[in-house]
Amino acid sequence: MTTTLALRLLAACALAFALASIVAPALLARLRILKFGQRAYEDAPQTHQKKTGTPTMGGLLFLAAPLVAICFVHDRIAWGFVVLIFGMAAIGFADDYLAIKRGRNLGLRGPLKFALTGIVGAGFLALVATPEALAHGIFPFAHPPLWAWWALSLLVVLATSHAVNLTDGLDGLAGGTALPALLALLCITLVRGDASSAAPYVEAALAGAVAAFLRYNRHPARVFMGDTGSLALGGAIAGAAIVSGSHLLLPLIGGVFAAEALSVIVQVASYKTTKRRVFRMSPLHHHFELGGWPETKVTARFTAAAIVLGVAGLTIAVLANG
Repeated sequence: MTTTLALRLLAACALAFALASIVAPALLARLRILKFGQRAYEDAPQTHQKKTGTPTMGGLLFLAAPLVAICFVHDRIAWGFVVLIFGMAAIGFADDYLAIKRGRNLGLRGPLKFALTGIVGAGFLALVATPEALAHGIFPFAHPPLWAWWALSLLVVLATSHAVNLTDGLDGLAGGTALPALLALLCITLVRGDASSAAPYVEAALAGAVAAFLRYNRHPARVFMGDTGSLALGGAIAGAAIVSGSHLLLPLIGGVFAAEALSVIVQVASYKTTKRRVFRMSPLHHHFELGGWPETKVTARFTAAAIVLGVAGLTIAVLANG
């Protein structure tokens, strides 16, 4: 990586951080005026009930990332990320808005939400399915069939966006665990020779926007990202993995998200078949909360795990790249 590229990426990160930081106070004030407050899930631990009323939809700050990126590079990949991040945020916004208006955590129906994220994901793939992107292949396979690339890529978008959505349950958790994944994917993108595309700029800018958001989302949170942010963030992480050909590395790099989603699947399957629960509560972070861990400890441990997993994924990518 050249010095010029490094400076440009730092500039994208700093610009997104500054833009999100400038917008954040006004956004929080507006959310309070509109009374767009989160309602704690009825089944969540009782300690979460005091969070009711905290402004949500703070993930709107993440929209700064693709806008900053296209100031540096405006290729098809840049516009693909605009479609992906804005599209996912729009779905999450609709879900958050309906939940607020109904006075309970009941937004878009699950199947509709899943279908809409699939449509947005397909739109993103249509824009980024360039010969250069397809040349990366899917690790460790050099040249997968086109249908396999489409199928696995769409699965990555669906799985990651909803896994990050499930992870967003504690102050600073989703953002804190997303940052290591974003930085690992940024490094992998550069290692695999995508420095000339918009992808690294999107990743750098999103890291800056997430860092700015965490200033307000760390415990005790003054704002939540809501589905507006978690779906957009998950979609962006999936997109970063796709354009760098890191589909099969993502379960490792995003291992925290994978564990959170898997805990829900296991819990539901176990209860439906045996009427027994494997975990005290799912997603996984609630299991540790009910085990006596303070919220801050859960977030810190999960973030540390995300850092280790991100480094492990990057190491494998570097070794595989020769």
